[in-house]
Parts: sequence; C-alpha cells; structure tokens
Amino acid sequence: MSNRLRELSAATRELEASLRLGGGTDKADKQHKQGKLTARERVTQLMDADSHFLELGLLVAHDRYDGQAPGAGVITGIASVNGRECVIVANDSTVKAGSWWPETIPKILRAQECAMRCHLPIIYLVDSAGVNLPYQGGVFPGQYGAARIFYYNSLMRRYLHIPQIAAVMGQCVAGGAYLPALSDVILMVKGTSFMGLGGPNLVKGATGQIIDGETLGGAVTHTEVSGVAHYAVENDTECLRKIREQIALLPAAANSGSSSVFSQRSKDPASPAEALYDVLPSDHRMSYDMHAVLKCILDNGTVDEFQGHLAKELICGDARIEGIPVGVVANQRGLIKGRAGEKPRFGGIIYAESAEKCAFFIDRCNRQGLPILFVQDVSGFMVGAEAEHEGIIRSGARFVEAMATATVPKIVLTVNHASGAGYYAMAGQGFDPDFIFSWPTGRMAVMEGESAVGAVHGPSLDAAKKAGTAPNAEVSAAVAEMRDDYEHQLDARYAGARGFIDAIVYPEDTRTTLGIALRSALQNPGPHLGPFVLPARLGVDR
Repeated sequence: MSNRLRELSAATRELEASLRLGGGTDKADKQHKQGKLTARERVTQLMDADSHFLELGLLVAHDRYDGQAPGAGVITGIASVNGRECVIVANDSTVKAGSWWPETIPKILRAQECAMRCHLPIIYLVDSAGVNLPYQGGVFPGQYGAARIFYYNSLMRRYLHIPQIAAVMGQCVAGGAYLPALSDVILMVKGTSFMGLGGPNLVKGATGQIIDGETLGGAVTHTEVSGVAHYAVENDTECLRKIREQIALLPAAANSGSSSVFSQRSKDPASPAEALYDVLPSDHRMSYDMHAVLKCILDNGTVDEFQGHLAKELICGDARIEGIPVGVVANQRGLIKGRAGEKPRFGGIIYAESAEKCAFFIDRCNRQGLPILFVQDVSGFMVGAEAEHEGIIRSGARFVEAMATATVPKIVLTVNHASGAGYYAMAGQGFDPDFIFSWPTGRMAVMEGESAVGAVHGPSLDAAKKAGTAPNAEVSAAVAEMRDDYEHQLDARYAGARGFIDAIVYPEDTRTTLGIALRSALQNPGPHLGPFVLPARLGVDR
C-alpha cells in the first residue's frame, strides 16, 4: 500500500531542491566571478550557524512563466541573526537579474507584514534590476503593486519603529532605490553595488551625459559624496558581518527570551516525528486519530483537553511546543461516538456544539494571552435539517467571530483537508493568521472534487443511471475535466505557488517550524489583528 505522505513529501522535496538552484549553476558561477555571493549563500552567512531558516513562499510562481521565475526571484523567510529572529528579503539575481515579477511583490509584502505583525527586524539584501518590464502591468500599478512595499517601509520607519537594515549588494535601480532609502541603515559593497534612479545608459539617453556606474551611484559615491548610504564595505562577507553587528546593537524585544512564556524547558514529544508518516492513511478520505499527530508535535505529546468529553470532533486544549504554552484547536477524524442516546458524529465536520465549545475556548485563550495553533483537517460545517434547527449558522458565526477578533497570535497547520466554511473558521488565510503552513498532503478547496462533480453534474449523472445508460460523451468529458482540475488545484504545491500558504513543511520539521513561528509572533505582545496595528497616537513619535 502506498504511503501518500511519503510520496508527496518526496515529490515536493525534489521540486524545492530545483527551485533553490535559482537561475542555475551557470548564473551562480557568473556571480562568483564578479566577486559576489549568491542570494542563498548570503542568507546562509548572515544567519546563525546550525540554525533553521524558515523560508516563506519558496513555491510562489513555480508553475508559471515556463519555470523561468523560481521563487519569483526573491528569497524571503525568518532566520536567527545573533540570536534574534529577523525577517530576511534577498533578491536572487540569478533569476532574470533579480527583477520583480508580478508575484515578487506580494511575496515581499508578505515578508514585510510578518515583520510588522511580529515586530521583527527586517533585513533587505538588495540585488535587483528593478521591474521585469514585459510584466510591468502586474508589478507597477494597483493598491498592492510595488508602491505598497514603500508604503510598508514608511509605516515601519515612522510609526511601528521596526528596525530595517538594507544592504545594496548589486543593482538597485529606479523606484527600487526607495526600499533602502526608507530603511534605517544602508550598506553598500565597493565595486559591485550600484544605487540610482537611473543607470548610466538611461542617464546618457535622458541627458546625454556619459558616466560610469561607480561614479554615478557606487558605494564610495553614496557614502562620501551624496551621503545616501551609511557604510561602504569591501565585499559581501564583510557586508554580512556588518549587518550582524547592527542586529546585535538592537535593544531587547518586548517579549525577549527571558519572558515567562519562554521560561519552561522544552520537552521531547511522546512519539518521534518519523511516526507521523504512518499516521495519515493512504486515502485522504479515511479516518485516523488526530491525537497521534499531536503526540509527535507537542511537548510530552500531551494536550490538556478543554471539555474533552463534549464535541469530541473538535479537540481544544492547552499544550506546549518547545516550552512555549499554546492553545490547540484540532479537528478529530473518524466516526465520533456520541453521548448516550445521541447519533455518532462525523470527524472533520464542525457541529453547533463544537463551534460553541471552540468559540468559548478561543475567547479564553485570548483573555489569557495564549497563542493558538489550529491543526486543520476540516471538511466543513454540518448541513441538514437537524443542524439548521440547532442553529448551526449562529454557532458557526460565533466561532468565526471569536477567531477573527482574537488578538493573540494564530498559527495554522493544514495536515489534510481544508474545505468549505470550516477552513475559514479554522483561521483560514483571509483572517490573517500570523503564519499558515501545510504538510505536502494539505488539500485546500471549497470542496472535494467528487462533491463538486455531484453539485454540477449530479442531475445528468442521475438521469443516465436511471435510464440504465452511460452519460453522454460531453458530460463524461466535463466530469473528467472537473475531477482533474480539482485534483490539481487541491495539491499543496498549487497553494504554495499562489501564496495561499507560507510554506510546505515536512513532518520531521513541523515542531521546529512551529517553534520558530511562535517565538517570532510572541516578539509582539499584541494586538495581532490584520497585517499590522498602528499605535493609537499617530501624531506622537516615541
């Protein structure tokens, strides 16, 4: 029998490995000959040795542009720099000279939002030729076009006081120059970096002036003549060392490692992470015990369940991950035995009772300041006369409102289904969770493919069945096409390509990933609402 999680993990690892090559070894060799490190080499040297880089958006745009835009030409993620979680944005100049594709913009914006929401320093490693001109229509205009990057720059600088450090380590031209200009510290590398609103060719065409790039906008020019930049360094390695020094100078965060939320020592889970590969069934429709998943993720593998004997299809309880306390909301699967005289319930479905139970639990976590981890395997809310008469709409709205208005960090892990309004209630992306991750087995859609086929083509299929004939060729072709489309769109790699999730994580990395996400989110004591919250008194600088 095939192991679905292992097979999908292997396929995703292969895809990610190819994406991490960026524009390929030839382009990397060209950078080395120019005396430059590649973007991934820069990130590796910048972050603490032996620490984990939580990369965000690696799969973005991987299935577009004939594969010519791996990672949308930019690397984003969270890394430990001198013991402090920082957001990193690094242009990959091996991909079309680091130019901005339409998907580059939302990817950078998501990284900036992580910095703003979690109050993390953000480091820009700039090496970009600017807008990818053939695709400017998806980059330049619009509310969420490139200008919003600079809007976020400005909010972080003026009101949120999020440290921003920009290192120009290659090209930085045209409007892109405002990204470092709106940062707190600008570093440039002698001989290999350039910053200017127009390069030598544009200057010649516009003014007739002939000037070389170094004189026009090199490191020495901007640190000794214009005063735009603050430090000129000899090479990439020296630049990265200087950034680490700048991070070390920053004062402690509001919730530093000495805070009580970090005070308890981390304890190993009850089961090894490898066991997770044997928890999920080979068929995504089959049942399993969500407690077995939690045993491999939580400290001691234990969750102190809240109203554990009620609404067992939704697990709510208190736990710790790497010593950090967290409220857990997780969907139980399988057939759930009811109380005496009650019918069994279907796991993965939210009933009125489970919605009310979870809403109260979320409110309690919010009052106590506990971050919430949502472990999704949800097919939706219960339907039918009985559910409607119990007030499922009112109870569901209560659940959604409690989740949406909670001001504590919310982190999502999809292990299997993420369907219907149940996906929304379990902190779907539209409700701005701090981080949203998926296993390779995650399936995100309004419903499963067979349900969609029944909803659209059910009458035709039923009519053919009653007549004792096969559906006509047109219906059969439409059914096959819909099934194929849904299966393709339900793949976690599809969600990753469109930024519906921050990252695909593997079972053995789940606990580490969640620990980084929790430590990052808890740097901001709150509130966590929307992509960022501005101070109440905007007219007063601190």
